[in-house]
Amino acid sequence: MRYETLTLKIDGMQATVTLNRPEVRNAFNETMIAELTTVLTELSTHSTVRVVVLAAMGPAFCAGADLNWMKRMASFSEAENRADAAQLAAMLAAIYRCSKPVLARVHGDVYAGGVGLVAACDIVVAADSVRFCLSEARLGLIPATIAPYVIRALGEQASRRYFLSAEAFDCATAWRLGLVSEICAGTDIDAELDARVQQISAALGANGPHAVSAGKRLVQEVAGQALDDTLIAHTVARIAEVRASDEGREGIASFLDKRTPRWRL
Repeated sequence: MRYETLTLKIDGMQATVTLNRPEVRNAFNETMIAELTTVLTELSTHSTVRVVVLAAMGPAFCAGADLNWMKRMASFSEAENRADAAQLAAMLAAIYRCSKPVLARVHGDVYAGGVGLVAACDIVVAADSVRFCLSEARLGLIPATIAPYVIRALGEQASRRYFLSAEAFDCATAWRLGLVSEICAGTDIDAELDARVQQISAALGANGPHAVSAGKRLVQEVAGQALDDTLIAHTVARIAEVRASDEGREGIASFLDKRTPRWRL
C-alpha cells in the first residue's frame, strides 16, 4: 500500500514506519492521522512482524498539528471538533494497543500532539539534543486527547507543570521523568540512534512473540490498579494461561533441553 505522509519498510521481523512530511516538520493532518491508524492496525496482526519502529524524516520528529489543518478546525462546530479529535484519539490508541512493541526513534524536536505520539509508544530512544514541549496552552488550548498517554509517561505532577506552563524541556528531563527510555549522544547521532534501536529490536525479536504481546498488555492492565485480591487473581490467571500455551510449553521445554526455542529458528 502506498502512503502520502509516511513510508513503511518491513525487514524480517522489524517494520519501520517513518513520518514523511519534513517540509512541515512532520506535523499532523487528517491524512497522516488516518494513515498512521491504518498502518499500526495492520501491523498489529501482521504474521511475521514482531517489532515496530516509529521514525521520522527531516530535522524534527513531530511538530504537532499542521497549521492548515488547524485553520480548518477553527471554523468547526463542537460536533465537528469532537469527530476530528476522535480520529486523533483512534491513532494514539492504535499505537498504544498495537500487539507488537512500538519503539520510537526520536532524532529531532517534539511538540504538542507529537509528545502524545511518543508517549503512546512502548520504548523511546532519543537524541540528547531533542526538546519537548506541550505548547497547547500558548494557543488557548489543552492537550486533552493526548493526556491519557502523556500523564502515564510524565506522571501527574510533571504533567500539571508542563500542561500549564507550556515550557520546553530537554531530553535529560524527559528521561528523568520517564517519557524517554534511553538517550543517545555522539558525533554521529544518527548512527548511534540506529545502533541502539537495532539492539533493542533484536532483543525484543529474540523473545516469545506471544509473551511480548501479552507482557505489553499485562502492564496496561496492572498499572494504576489497586493491589487487591481481584488484581492478584487476575495475575494468577494470566500466568496460568501463558504457561499452558503452546509458546509457554515450548519455552520451558527448550530451556530444560538446552536448545533454541522454535520462534528463533
